[in-house]
Amino acid sequence: MGEFPPFPTPALASTEAACGTPVELTEISYRRGAAVWKAAGPDGTVAVKAGDGKGAAATQREAAVLKALGQPDYLLASGGDADAAWLVTQWFAGPSTWQVFARVRKDAYGKDDARSASVDLCRAVAELHASGWIHADLQPSHGIHADHGVRLLDCSWSWRDGMEPATEFRGGLTHLVAPELAEFANAGRQPPTPSTATDVYALAGTLWTCVTGRWPLDYAAAGIDPGRLTPAELRTHIAGRDLPLDSAAPWPAFQDILRPALLSRAGDRPTAAELAATLARAAK
Repeated sequence: MGEFPPFPTPALASTEAACGTPVELTEISYRRGAAVWKAAGPDGTVAVKAGDGKGAAATQREAAVLKALGQPDYLLASGGDADAAWLVTQWFAGPSTWQVFARVRKDAYGKDDARSASVDLCRAVAELHASGWIHADLQPSHGIHADHGVRLLDCSWSWRDGMEPATEFRGGLTHLVAPELAEFANAGRQPPTPSTATDVYALAGTLWTCVTGRWPLDYAAAGIDPGRLTPAELRTHIAGRDLPLDSAAPWPAFQDILRPALLSRAGDRPTAAELAATLARAAK
């Protein structure tokens, strides 16, 4: 990851306008050339993202996506160029999906809350799909369960019909990439195009990981050490569909609902709305 970069000076005025002064900065993450801070002041709290190099392109693209999504309560300000870019968004208070499932992973309690959160996450993805958008990078930390519903974070790779997919896109988090998208990404026809079906695969994989604390595919059963393989090599195994689902089963009834989305071909997967409905019925 390297040393955390300095806060972007051009973003300071927008940050202070949203938060008031003084502003207290907390370093949150720094990966793929983009850093995120939590900025808090007497008038509010925001998230600030800044990127350079490839991180600048991803940050600019995320700002463009958020503008196109038409959510003025989300993106507050953005700026920069091809060398360095930044954006300021609302800070959504609440646990991530991964955090909601913490007690389930620890002692099997908290299942009602976890199932309810799963339904909410699936419905948020279904609403995004209904609007014509695909998130393309669903993972355990990218859904925040706020007071007024689930907010989906990190839209750098998000896509809709008529929009060019991001040049650097390779299917999202490798461990959660759908087999057909893994195959396309490795075929050299770049950039691969995400779909609602690939989103549903990542959605089910996200929930599986939140339950078990492990990736949904059983690398060990296939004699694979994922830490020794490149993302492209992992995608080759995923595309070949030669990896079984992980054998950990702390919540069999819940995991059985996810299996069809992880094992079926793209055309046979449930939609996000159907997955939400199945989970909601199982809660009754």
